[in-house]
Amino acid sequence: MHKAIEPSILYLGTPVILLSTLNEDGSPNLAPMSSAWWLGWNCMLGLGAKGHTAANLRRERECVLNLPSASMAGVVNRLAKLTGSDPVPPHKHAMGYRHEANKFATAGLTATPSDLVRAPRVAECPIQLEAVLETVHPFGHRPDKDPGALAFEVRIIRAHVDESLIAAGHPNHIDPGQWRPLIMSFCRFYGLGPELHPSTLSEIPEESYRPAPAMQR
Repeated sequence: MHKAIEPSILYLGTPVILLSTLNEDGSPNLAPMSSAWWLGWNCMLGLGAKGHTAANLRRERECVLNLPSASMAGVVNRLAKLTGSDPVPPHKHAMGYRHEANKFATAGLTATPSDLVRAPRVAECPIQLEAVLETVHPFGHRPDKDPGALAFEVRIIRAHVDESLIAAGHPNHIDPGQWRPLIMSFCRFYGLGPELHPSTLSEIPEESYRPAPAMQR
């Protein structure tokens, strides 16, 4: 039996990302988020339109998507109520956020240089994806109010993967049996369990999905 309800959010579960960008003064900013999905080497990121990270991404037009493993939940939690905005926006202040300029140090994470973008990578994250901004779209359309979020389409131009996650004999493949991402579902942390059932789609060679070569910038 199904029942019609009205949840406050429909946050049904997506990977957590630590999104690194550069502030206007050139210092690094780091923000946890999980409104993200991929097709090929392009990714859509959902961010509040008035947030510090959104402003950085629109201005710099590049970022790094750092994907933490399930074991890093405590580290990510240290960033949960921090903002790079000073002063803290009223709606975030009401939810208990505080300004923090050095989020890397607060979380105990290490900023390491990227290859192709200016924003740093998070050394402790097993997967680090350097990206450039392609397009921005207003998101959250309703008949009674203007959108309060932005959907950023970014294109991955360099992927860094911990060697322990690379499939044996396949140097360009991530082994899904080894990758254990941190998942957020209804604002709570979860991890992946073991593979449940063979997938027919997995029988298609992964190389079949590789996009045609494109210019990096």
